[in-house]
Amino acid sequence: MTESVTMLKGTIERPLPLVRQAQPAGSFPIEALGPVLGDAAAAIHEHVQSPLAMCGQAVLAAAALVVQGHADVELATGQIKPVSNFFLTVAASGEKKTATDQRALAPVRKHEEFLAETYKAERQAFLNDHAAWDAARKAAINSHKGDRSAIRNALNKLGPEPVAPPLPMLTCPDPTFEGLTLALQQGQPSMGVFSSEGGQFVGGHAMSEENKLASAAAFSSCWDGEPIKRVRAKDGVTVLPGRRLAMHLMVQPDVAHILLSDPVLIDQGMLSRYLMTAPEAQAGRRFHKEPSPESRVKLVEYERQMYTILQRQLPHANGNPHEVAPQVLRLTSEARTLLINFADHVEGQLGPDGELKPISGLGNKLPEHAARLAAVLTMFTDPDAKEIGLEAVERGIKLARHYADEALRLFEGAKIDAKLRQAGRLLGWLHQSWKEPNVSLPDIYQRGPNFIGSRKSALELVAVLEAHGWLRKLPGGALVAGEHRRNVWHIVRET
Repeated sequence: MTESVTMLKGTIERPLPLVRQAQPAGSFPIEALGPVLGDAAAAIHEHVQSPLAMCGQAVLAAAALVVQGHADVELATGQIKPVSNFFLTVAASGEKKTATDQRALAPVRKHEEFLAETYKAERQAFLNDHAAWDAARKAAINSHKGDRSAIRNALNKLGPEPVAPPLPMLTCPDPTFEGLTLALQQGQPSMGVFSSEGGQFVGGHAMSEENKLASAAAFSSCWDGEPIKRVRAKDGVTVLPGRRLAMHLMVQPDVAHILLSDPVLIDQGMLSRYLMTAPEAQAGRRFHKEPSPESRVKLVEYERQMYTILQRQLPHANGNPHEVAPQVLRLTSEARTLLINFADHVEGQLGPDGELKPISGLGNKLPEHAARLAAVLTMFTDPDAKEIGLEAVERGIKLARHYADEALRLFEGAKIDAKLRQAGRLLGWLHQSWKEPNVSLPDIYQRGPNFIGSRKSALELVAVLEAHGWLRKLPGGALVAGEHRRNVWHIVRET
């Protein structure tokens, strides 16, 4: 302490920490991404100076988006599942989330521009074709009035109604699930919810209190690869098979705490489908440095591989451009054995005293996460691949272990009581912004942090800090900024 406070008789005890010190973030296993994705992550880190883990998360999420429509994966259990992944990156404001996301998704944005140009021509051709089809249908009906058999034969010869071309959109930032359903009905069958301001999604209509449970269940169903089913009085029944959805939300720590401490989302299981990372902040270390020529070459190689996959025709179901029928990637015997061994190890850690018990929801899905990640890495490297080898599964498991470690750390932090969290923010303000040795209640709720808006809330947080020894009540009051106050506390400051 900078001062051995002796306001009263005797030496005052050292204040207690409000919460247990959080474990530091683990290193993101960039090498597990493989040469192209790993090099791209390192290059974005060099160009943008955002956390390396964020860069790795961004390129891996982008890769999952572009390959998910081309392949499903057969798990070691024999189940066929999508290779889609949901990612969550936690980083404070100013950590260059948007710039990182833009770099990783640059090939996707360029392809969307290409799709938009193609759509203009295809849309006009569709309108003309549909008008001709509609006119021919009416003519077939009118020319055979009263003759049901003749009308049916004429309509059969006419053929099916022309299908509109898919809308040229591959990602959207903060949709409602109804809006996303419409996009997947009229647009591309493989899409992503990508947002560098994920708080808009978390705080938006889809995740409001009245919609949260239904939205979480619907997004989880998409992750599982189930057909989207909606029944509405106005719109009727909608069934959309063969759709794929990837997700990457970048959120600030406070938003992450809201998500990770939400009992509805925990019980429903949505959070067990997210792969999370919360890297150490880079602020204060981002001094100017010219990116190396090698890093630019690495980004070009990443973009080239992304374009190669984006320009491949999706495997449509029965020629329907709105529905995919992905090939199935199967595990080699060695890869399957390794994945089974990993699943057995995970199962052993899910017991009452197991390391993974606090994140049992995610833990139960770790083998599937590892298989999905291995499939993404395989398809990104070789879009013509038919099976997943041992090396890819080893890398998928390494990534899955990292996400398990991060989830343990983040969920532990999310358990911190909200009042303790707010008290910590108040203590930070007192230490950093309030220069007086003492403070009164009006100083806190009139001049303090914006989240303290009343005398009552100020009193509650002062009680927390007083109980932990960070504030010492001065009997009879004292001067604060030259004015006598009745209720005054001395601020304990530590080095």
